[in-house]
Amino acid sequence: AATAPGKKITARLKRTLPVRGPQAPTLSELMRWYCLNTNTHGCRRIVVSRGRLRRLLWILLTLGAVGLILWQCAELLMNYYSASVSVTVQFQKLPFPAVTICNINPYKYSAMKEYLSELDKETKKALETFYGFSEGKSKVRRSVDEWNSTGSDFFQQIPLLKVEDFSRTATDLHSGQKRKIEGSVFHKDSSIVNSGDSNDIIGFQLCDANNSSECALYTFSSGVNAIQEWYKLHYMNIMAQIPLETKEKLSYSADDLLLTCFFDGLSCDKRHFTRFHHPLHGNCYTFNSGENGTILSTSTGGSEYGLQVVLYIDEADYNPFLVTSTGAKIIVHDQNEYPFIEDIGTEIETAAATSIGMHFTRSRKLSKPYSDCTETGADIPVENLYNKSYSLQICLHSCFQKAMVDSCGCAQYAQPLPAGAEYCNYKKNPNWMYCYYRLHEKFVKEQLGCQQICKDACSFKEWALTTSIAQWPSTVSEDWMLRVLSWDKGQKLNKKLNKTDLANLMVFYKDLNERFISENPANTLVILLSNFGGQLGLWMSCSVVCVIEIVEVFFIDSLSIVMRRQWQKAKKWWNHRKRGGSGKAPQASDVERQGHDNPVCIDEDLPTFTTALRLPLPQDSPLPRTPPPNYSTLRLETAFTEQLPDTLELGQH
Repeated sequence: AATAPGKKITARLKRTLPVRGPQAPTLSELMRWYCLNTNTHGCRRIVVSRGRLRRLLWILLTLGAVGLILWQCAELLMNYYSASVSVTVQFQKLPFPAVTICNINPYKYSAMKEYLSELDKETKKALETFYGFSEGKSKVRRSVDEWNSTGSDFFQQIPLLKVEDFSRTATDLHSGQKRKIEGSVFHKDSSIVNSGDSNDIIGFQLCDANNSSECALYTFSSGVNAIQEWYKLHYMNIMAQIPLETKEKLSYSADDLLLTCFFDGLSCDKRHFTRFHHPLHGNCYTFNSGENGTILSTSTGGSEYGLQVVLYIDEADYNPFLVTSTGAKIIVHDQNEYPFIEDIGTEIETAAATSIGMHFTRSRKLSKPYSDCTETGADIPVENLYNKSYSLQICLHSCFQKAMVDSCGCAQYAQPLPAGAEYCNYKKNPNWMYCYYRLHEKFVKEQLGCQQICKDACSFKEWALTTSIAQWPSTVSEDWMLRVLSWDKGQKLNKKLNKTDLANLMVFYKDLNERFISENPANTLVILLSNFGGQLGLWMSCSVVCVIEIVEVFFIDSLSIVMRRQWQKAKKWWNHRKRGGSGKAPQASDVERQGHDNPVCIDEDLPTFTTALRLPLPQDSPLPRTPPPNYSTLRLETAFTEQLPDTLELGQH
């Protein structure tokens, strides 16, 4: 019973005193309470400052600080996934790379003449018609009749054309008849300045075998380029029909290509080379391929401790229409990489000593989310047709070959075969040329999607090459050197060597410095949080506790107030609807409870005198709600019916 008067006073104060803090009835009261109690000084200065100008200045300063915080934090988040590059140089014994060597001429012309007789005949006829010169009667053998008969008909279908003017008429160089040009015209030498004479333009026309009206004319400003492109087109048709075993015999053997070999100061031979057949370059030979499980290494830099070979080129047996340069092509690569001779091969001159100095670099990039690279290529939806470690070139070539098989029904000759496919040839696929050129045009314009699908490898090895050339052999040593080499290889060559048939190649490390380039995360979670704390402390003198406070007030409490107001409105509407249906007058208990009647106010602390002084005056009556105390009795008769125990003790005294 002693605590009953205290509870009554507490209840009356709750109904009268405005509620502040997280249980404030309105957002404005909540924001005012937050500004007065928060640890961020700018917000407090907005409320306590006197004068509109000073308050406006503090508002602008606080909003500016908040904007700077948001901007700097956004920059920190965007830079979180950035990487820093570090370069490490090590001095150690280095593994020697694989060196692949190919003759520029893929097959011996003397062995290929029987397959190319009709093609060579048509090419010579075109040269005679266009340029007016002839080599006399052809002496090529015609023992392979199936190649000749089918080839002759096909050459007539896709002959070389001489474009006489721009009225879409051309002269057939095979029959001499004029024909109307249908379809689109593609000028393959657009970067070359034309002489302005339309009679200098030659090319060939490809048409869709299923729709003769769908044609494309490919023209060239240079007659050399036109004849070579036309020749290669038919050449691939022929080579696609020859079995692999036969092509390997038609190309150069290791004994044919290699005359001498030294590595790291010691003699080597063909047993240190591994043969693989390239569709466009014939038999190629890789030194230190690692197929036997052993990879050679070197512990000394310089040309004396690298690979030194003398190559026999045999220029006299070159195909005059297929290749126009003499020498060899080499490529330095890792043992697990496929040698793309046609893309990045280095040409070696004859009658010269070519020295290639190497610098070895290993690179490592961070994968997602730092960069869009792939670790092994397993996440790329393109089948690897080369059975080697993933690279961007492998992905692009494999993607194009897959599109070729899907669109044209056969595979392009220069790339590996997908499972279940076969190379294109005009016997089984008469439409493949037109399809190939159209598809290649889309590939170059990045319309096939291969460039979007394929990604760079995250880790790779690179050998930076420095090439120097010197005349070889010298004039004073030419005679005896050629005699010795002819003596060593005389039983196989059966002729005297000429220096234009030889090429001297040296591949070596210039130094044993291995550079390792790696990417490392520029930021960690600890650094990010530290940067956040620095920005908050610099602009708002705020800490993590302030951030939690902001989240609580601006999100949790504000949402609670909004939901509470909506609930009160819904409750008021429901009570009004019930009263409208029953016809009863509104009761005092139905009046909407405001902030001081809020049921969430559950603070049970007894009121103090300071709290009582904060009671607001009633708006309707000038008299105070609670009359002043009677100091003779110290009893509040009109406000309370019972006297508190402590006042009873005072009265007795």
